[in-house]
Amino acid sequence: MTTLPPDILSSLARMGLTEPGASVDAERLTGGVSSDIWKVTAGSRVFCVKRAMAKLAVEDDWFAPVERNRFERNWYAIASERVPGVAPAVLGYDDDLLFFAMAWLDPDHYSLWKPDLMKGRVDRDFAATVGEKLAEVHAATAGDRAIAAAFPTGRLFEALRLEPYLRATGQRHPDLSDALGSLADRTAATETALVHGDVSPKNIMKGPKSVPVFLDAECAWYGDPAFDLAFCLNHLLLKCIAAPQASRDLIAAFGAMHESYMAGVNWEPREDLEARAASLLPALLLARVDGKSPVEYITDDDQRAVVRRVAVPLIKEPPASLADISNAWSKELGI
Repeated sequence: MTTLPPDILSSLARMGLTEPGASVDAERLTGGVSSDIWKVTAGSRVFCVKRAMAKLAVEDDWFAPVERNRFERNWYAIASERVPGVAPAVLGYDDDLLFFAMAWLDPDHYSLWKPDLMKGRVDRDFAATVGEKLAEVHAATAGDRAIAAAFPTGRLFEALRLEPYLRATGQRHPDLSDALGSLADRTAATETALVHGDVSPKNIMKGPKSVPVFLDAECAWYGDPAFDLAFCLNHLLLKCIAAPQASRDLIAAFGAMHESYMAGVNWEPREDLEARAASLLPALLLARVDGKSPVEYITDDDQRAVVRRVAVPLIKEPPASLADISNAWSKELGI
């Protein structure tokens, strides 16, 4: 157990989340790189407190404005309102101290998706539901200028996603710098729907009745929904390296998520969104070995070479479809 900072304790009391004189226990949660997160027990009430860090806990210097905390809890609120059940409930917030309190998701009823995938336990139906619910959030917010105005977060998205993933990777691959820079510029200029920005299995919990709950919306932005789709599909490909015994199931999950998401696209021509996602995904593949935030489970040069052999040609000549990428990946891995 640890002690919450005094200013946070005082603010929680003003919100009515703790009672005067009652004991408040806090347990710091681990696993993230961008925020302080505590599980708080105040009498019979259990909840989480989240506060953004200015410097992210990665090897390279990576700084991001802490006001992203406010936009994260706004994403939760809007997503929950438009698509009930897909985000934790926000219980209170303090925009001066830049933290918020949210519901504690009991691990007896909620489980993270990533550990299952890392162990080769692949639920194709759940992957399809993730795609379905993600499309519902995008469809429910597409073209909504009030929501767009509430998320003036282009600078944050640049700092948290476009620069560390695309532009930084271009610096390490000078022959791809123009292509990756153009992808970053195009993504930054696309303003279509409310984007989560970090749709990764480590941020998705499987809740009751297998409904996905999306966590860690620190990159929330009103922008290109193709980024969310490509970002998550990328992780299903990369998990083939972590759990090679489940590669065929992971490729099937990739297809299921792709198909269910595309079935929900009603705000623009599906082929337009797929083309953007298909051009982004190889860049994100390469970014997870050569950008500022490499995945922790690709640990040797041979594994990195596999990613590069697939990603580099597809960045130079963008594929027409997402299936083209999964086919190229399957061929490289001999699936």
